[in-house]
Amino acid sequence: MTSNLTPSSGQDSTTHSQSSRSKTDPAWEHVSEERYGNGRRALICLYCKSITKGGGIHRMKLHLAGVKGDIGPCKLVPPDVRFRMENSLQEFVNAKKATKEADEYRNPYGPNVSQFEGDMAEGEEEVQEMQSPMAASSGKRKKSTMDKYFAPRNTEGAQPSMRGVLAGKEATWRADMAIGRFFYDACIPTNAMNSFYFKPMLYLQLDAKKEVQLLVDSYRVIWAKVRCTIMGDSWTDNRQRTLINFLVYCPEGILFVKSVDASDIVKDATNLFQLFDEVIEWVGPLNVVHVVTDNAANYVAPGRLISQKHKHINWSPCAAHCLNLIFKDIGKIDHVAELVRRASKVTIFVYNHVALLSWLRKMEGWTEILRPGATRFATTFIALKSLHDHKHDLQALVTSKFFVDSRYSKDYKSQVAVSIILDNRFWNDCLIVVNLMSPLMRLLRIVDYDERPSMGYVYEGMYRCTTFTKVGHSNIEPNRIVFWM
Repeated sequence: MTSNLTPSSGQDSTTHSQSSRSKTDPAWEHVSEERYGNGRRALICLYCKSITKGGGIHRMKLHLAGVKGDIGPCKLVPPDVRFRMENSLQEFVNAKKATKEADEYRNPYGPNVSQFEGDMAEGEEEVQEMQSPMAASSGKRKKSTMDKYFAPRNTEGAQPSMRGVLAGKEATWRADMAIGRFFYDACIPTNAMNSFYFKPMLYLQLDAKKEVQLLVDSYRVIWAKVRCTIMGDSWTDNRQRTLINFLVYCPEGILFVKSVDASDIVKDATNLFQLFDEVIEWVGPLNVVHVVTDNAANYVAPGRLISQKHKHINWSPCAAHCLNLIFKDIGKIDHVAELVRRASKVTIFVYNHVALLSWLRKMEGWTEILRPGATRFATTFIALKSLHDHKHDLQALVTSKFFVDSRYSKDYKSQVAVSIILDNRFWNDCLIVVNLMSPLMRLLRIVDYDERPSMGYVYEGMYRCTTFTKVGHSNIEPNRIVFWM
């Protein structure tokens, strides 16, 4: 679209300097400039390639902000860029109203911070009094790196130019948003809000909320095009509260919708169906094609009710949750449960004696022994693998002169742990269980991966796990493998 634009050769250095000085507007980052004909300027949008001849950057800013005008709104501009352009236009309107004010303009942070800024001003006077005699005699102060964040002034005490005020506010807005994002991303404790300086930061939440709303709007466009999946994740926190997180998945990403405290409601089919139906109505029934929940009985019935009300929506259980329940059932088998119980005795023996743990940590390549989680049943087998990796270190410990001569070797519980550590049958059983569980562990990692869809791997993965279990370990003694059939 720019082939008819040719650079002008009649520009002099004065015109070039004026052009470079005028490019402080943030919209220039998203616009390219060309010259044509007798040196007239054409501005080109970097997103939709729209061209405007004549006029200034303000017209292109209206275009990027989505304001209907003689150019028309840009349909390809990213949400964050459109948000910045809207803020810049609003700041321009606010600054226009403040042109009659003199040296100082209204402080948006309130009177308390005005007093704080006054203290800073007094500190600056003290710093200026400590300048070198040469700087004082010349009347010039060395510029610091912070000077670029403040609006320039032509003369001492003069009102800042309109362009300078806008540039300074743009830089301030960037810094404020960076601080706000850090505050939210770092999960700073909420008691930090008791700080005297937290109140001035509250206005950042409005910008952050609007930014998130723009992101949600962009996701809604994707939902309407390719449809989406609603996921419900139920869990219990440390205070024994039952929480249900609702999320929406599409190829563009996962969006957290809300978290419901279901501690005070009966989690039957009717109540759970109402919770899911509210989320479906918020997303848009025509945008949803799939609902994923846990495999518990009280979640299976709401899945059927959803499919009855919305014929095009299918329900399926969470593959990761199903695999986790498989690990739970396998862990209840007598042979495996006894193996896990003996392994737990060894782990407790090591971590209950600081001197023994200190001796092990001096071993080359030592890593901590992993312990199973309370609700993540796959971690039971991860802990067995971790313990088996430390077999030789543990055997070296209980046969060392340090341990034999210590008081720990006389204790009954220690003797039980030592007998387990020196039992080769125990270690062989650990290796068998770990090898048999490794295909399921790999499949669990695949279905629990957030970066790409994993539904296509589930059935093939389960088939391979079954084949591996029945064929891959056919050389194991029959009494060792019978519990897998």
